Formats: sequence, structure tokens, C-alpha cells
Amino acid sequence: MKKQVIYIVGFVLAAALAAAGYFKQYHLMQIGIIWAAFFAIALVTSLFSKKKGRAATIATLIRSICGYAAAIATVFFLFDFAGADLTTTLAAVGVTALIVGFAAQSLIEDLITGIFIAAEGKFNIGDYIMIDDFRGKVVDMGLRTTTIEDAGGNKKIVNNSDIRNFQNRSQDQSIAVSTVAVTYGQKLEELEKVLAAELPKVYAEHQELFLGEPKYLGVEEFQDSGILIKVIAPVNEEKIFAARRELNRQLKLIFDRNGIEIPFPQVVVHGGK
Repeated sequence: MKKQVIYIVGFVLAAALAAAGYFKQYHLMQIGIIWAAFFAIALVTSLFSKKKGRAATIATLIRSICGYAAAIATVFFLFDFAGADLTTTLAAVGVTALIVGFAAQSLIEDLITGIFIAAEGKFNIGDYIMIDDFRGKVVDMGLRTTTIEDAGGNKKIVNNSDIRNFQNRSQDQSIAVSTVAVTYGQKLEELEKVLAAELPKVYAEHQELFLGEPKYLGVEEFQDSGILIKVIAPVNEEKIFAARRELNRQLKLIFDRNGIEIPFPQVVVHGGK
């Protein structure tokens, strides 16, 4: 909402500048028209940016491209207003761009990579992706950077050229995993019967979190104080942490109801004879 207010105010100011320039200065009118057009496009694309998917991604990139174009056009009109020859200015800008291009290769690479990311559609705004060890939702995509927000509200801004290896977790189901230990004295057959009866109830009561019934996979490993078992459940990526917490909670409640003990570290001391 704040961005939309800024765009509306910017459009009004740019339109006023264009109107004032119409009577006094042609260059001011051109600059006003350029920025009025930019703010109008930004306002329209911001409405699509609230949505998820391809439309939001393209809208964000269009706004980014138009911003760069408006800034560059403004510079040219200011040079023209100052009396510089436009042909000479273009030539000077071309040489300057070549020099800057060598000095800012990473910036150029970011811009080109951003265009390819949008064209290929490997991920879009609203998708959950994992880059290195950071897992979160894509909340903004520009020509130069991409912003990802994790479940805790922490945001990571990544240069597009650094996005080489990533996982798009929105394209497939995710898995909530819970591992819990039981004592060595617990009979596995009894435990498995309890889980077979209780896990379907967990899904029936929490279908807003789980996409299917949790499954008992078996013994994960033998630990010092007990046997580690593993239970998984299919979930949507955006709910994976909430689903994992609820799965842990439900397993604890199941164990409490059925007298299944979760071990804790113990030290056994044997006295010498």
C-alpha cells in the first residue's frame, strides 16, 4: 500500500512538472512525461506484484526496466537542456558505457542473468526456493537482485549472477520429518501397532497442514539411550515448519497416551569388588 501511495504522488508531481514545462520549458515537459509514464506503469504493475507466480515476476521486472530507462532518458534530456550536442553525447556515453562495462562486469552479469531468470521461469515471486543453506519465499525479483524471506521474516538479498545452484521447493511436495527415540525396553511390534492406529487420526485432524497420512518409516539408528525412529508426512513447502512442529507434538501425545517412554541420557556406575 505504501508503494502505491508513493507511485500516485510521484505521478501527480511528474504530471505537474510536465504541465509546467508545456508553458515554459520543453525539456521539463519531456522529463515530466517520462516520469509520469514510469509512475503510471509502476502503479499498474504493483497491483500484479501482490499476486504470486509468473504475472508478479514479469510485472516486477517491467517496473525495474522502466525505472532504468526513465533514469537514462532523464540524463540525456538534461545534457540536451545544458546545450550539449546529442550526437556527441551519445558517442561519449557509448565510450563511457564501454569503460564502465569492463569495470562493472558483475553488474552487467547480474542484469543479464536477471533477464534469463525471468525468461526461463525457473522460479517466480511466491515460490519457495533454497539457495545454499537459506530457505525461503521469493518476495521480490529485479534485474539485479532477488530477495528471499524465510519463515522468521529474515530477508536475504542475492545478486542474480550468484544464483547458480538452487532448489525450487514449490514445484514438488515437501516432507516434514520427525525423529524421536524410544527406550530399548519398548517392544517394536507394539509401537508399530500404536502408530498404525494413531497416525491416520493425526491426518484427519490436521488436513490443513498435511497433504497425506504421516508414515512410520522404521528404525533410523541405535543410540546410547534408545532406538531412534522416523516418521514423515507430505506437506506444502510454506507449511513445512508448522507441520514439523505439529508432527512432533502429536507423537509426544501419542506416546503419553500409550505409555511409550522417551529415554533420556543416563549414566550407569558399576562399583568395583
